[in-house]
Amino acid sequence: MEGGKESQREGPILLMEGITKIYPTGLVANSNVTFEVREGEIHALVGENGAGKTTLMKVLFGLEKHDAGNIFVKGEQVNITSPRQAIGHGIGMVHQHFMLAPSLTVAENIVLGQEPRKGIWFDQKKAAETCIDLGKKYGLEVDPYAKIADVPVGVKQRVEILKALLRGSEILVLDEPTAVLTPQETVELFAALKALKEGGHTIIFISHKLAEVKEISDRVTVMRSGRVVGTRNTEEISIRDLSNMMVGRDVELELPRPKMSAEDRREVRLLVKDLKYVRDNKDVLKDINLQVKSGEIVGIAGIEGNGQAELVEILTGLCECHEGTIQICGEDATEKKPGEIRELGLSHIPQDRMTFGVAAEASVAENLISTRYNKPPISNGFLLNLKAIFATCLDLINKFEIKANDPKQPVNTLSGGNIQKVVVAREFSTDPEVIIANQPTRGIDIGASESIHKYLVNATENGAAVLLISADLSEVMGLSNRLLVMYEGRIVAHFPDAEAVTEEELGLYMLGVKHQEPDEIVASLMGEAG
Repeated sequence: MEGGKESQREGPILLMEGITKIYPTGLVANSNVTFEVREGEIHALVGENGAGKTTLMKVLFGLEKHDAGNIFVKGEQVNITSPRQAIGHGIGMVHQHFMLAPSLTVAENIVLGQEPRKGIWFDQKKAAETCIDLGKKYGLEVDPYAKIADVPVGVKQRVEILKALLRGSEILVLDEPTAVLTPQETVELFAALKALKEGGHTIIFISHKLAEVKEISDRVTVMRSGRVVGTRNTEEISIRDLSNMMVGRDVELELPRPKMSAEDRREVRLLVKDLKYVRDNKDVLKDINLQVKSGEIVGIAGIEGNGQAELVEILTGLCECHEGTIQICGEDATEKKPGEIRELGLSHIPQDRMTFGVAAEASVAENLISTRYNKPPISNGFLLNLKAIFATCLDLINKFEIKANDPKQPVNTLSGGNIQKVVVAREFSTDPEVIIANQPTRGIDIGASESIHKYLVNATENGAAVLLISADLSEVMGLSNRLLVMYEGRIVAHFPDAEAVTEEELGLYMLGVKHQEPDEIVASLMGEAG
């Protein structure tokens, strides 16, 4: 048997046979899917957004009801209609967005629903002991008394895994488990997963990061357009071949970093000086200084929750700073509203496309023209020009390769990658001087990511200045000319040459283990603009 302890079981521990799931809208999410997992292996499940892998796992965990097909666990056919039933069959699932109560402690979250009692009272000591024993057993040690609201994302993930293990999970589904982890946290997670495998657990690993799939998994199943394309032994397939199976065409894996030389004379398009922001009497941003010049991408790395989101909100006018100044193309933008900031030449790709990027119920066309509805040729100031709207939208749909049946189609019926392309098409087609790209490829597949990376680089070639904020280290390191690291609301490092730093070193700054001297950072960052 591949990986894990030798098993006496004949046949797979999990077999999903002929699974079909059709939504009321007519979308075929899974079409006659057969998915087989062996006991004691780490089995990766990969595919583009909309390929059907998450729906398949929701069917397994009882979150979705399938229309056809059968599920077998340990050779026995089972009918799973709820997460409780899935847990009863030894199946646990750790979702990409954690299901934890922030106000409770680590131990309280782990035993939630299975609380130990001393008489009629909750036994806090017993809960802590359970948490400690479980952590030691599986190599996932945590502080039982820490509040979830105060612990880093890597610890939250450990808590989710321990919750599942406490409930007897033998088959553990992990959905994008490394999406927001530092390299060091990823190493720790992989060590724990390998130990679980050696202990006989079976792990289904869903990820977009194919290098990690190659590193951690024994076998990999690829899905495309709701069907299984194939299953391979991981060691026998290359990352390029995996990418091609996922997308159905050749994919360019090397990120297209903008070309810059020391002789280039570039204009400062975005300038931030001594920026401070206080919320609930807490310093969220402290003395932020940075500049971005035309034709370059400046990346910001950092574990989420260290001030990146607030910085973007201030730069785009969604939130007011308490101190400091912001200039866009030489104009003071410190106290301007979002619409006024747009008029200065700034475009914004928000981190949450459904909340801030699109009007979900509106059409593709309405979303594409939402920032120019009052300008020619879309409008003459009084009336909308329907012909111009239709022509503009068709042009953007074709240029940005948006897969939509019709410009009138509701944007929320598109896949995640295509919704993101709608946002990118709208923001990039106004010839922006400055682009704030916050998690521009989060939750989208390799094909859509490849396109968006090219759009970002093309924008810099046309003279735009790009500030890129991303939790994906390979993305922020691969695209950026210069790199910043944020930790606890400060810029703690500046690397003038992004190619000269490793993921491991960057991770130390992201965790707060290392930092550069503040005066040196400002001098390095601001240059002649200081």
